[in-house]
Amino acid sequence: MDFIEVVAYKQEWHDQFLVLAGELRRALGETAMRIDHIGSTSVAGLAAKPIIDIQISVRCLQTMEQYQIALENAGYRYHSDNDDLSKRYFREGPENPRIHIHVREAGSWSEQLNLLFRDYLREQPEACKKYEEVKYGLAERYRNDREAYVRGKEEVVWAILRQAHGWSMHEGWKPGVSDA
Repeated sequence: MDFIEVVAYKQEWHDQFLVLAGELRRALGETAMRIDHIGSTSVAGLAAKPIIDIQISVRCLQTMEQYQIALENAGYRYHSDNDDLSKRYFREGPENPRIHIHVREAGSWSEQLNLLFRDYLREQPEACKKYEEVKYGLAERYRNDREAYVRGKEEVVWAILRQAHGWSMHEGWKPGVSDA
């Protein structure tokens, strides 16, 4: 069973990302235009499910041979059953800690959206606190139902993204340099 657990922020998530990102950079070379830590574990102080989410940005999402073999050789498994066509999704191999790799096309809406969401939460502690409260509540309510947990977050995520949109216009936001 896939148990939902939200835990207090751990610095080790950042450190773990750095190690993984270094391995991915060596495996992918210039194929990876960006390698970024995304998701809740990328926001210092934010409680999260202890799963490292990594976004890899490539020139062309459709040209999978450029990255699929390298990722599989690095121990990640491609999930062709992913129904989100804006990305290609890879997971850790057996016996490894939970890692989600989201390969997206550089400059795409979905790539930018994930970076904006992360950056906004890093800069706005009140939004971060609200998101954390919702996640804790949903994890308690849907401890054994991952789909319900994810659906339950939609309202707060879109509310935060609306705020992030206004913030991005006011700040002139654009993605910083790649994390790796």
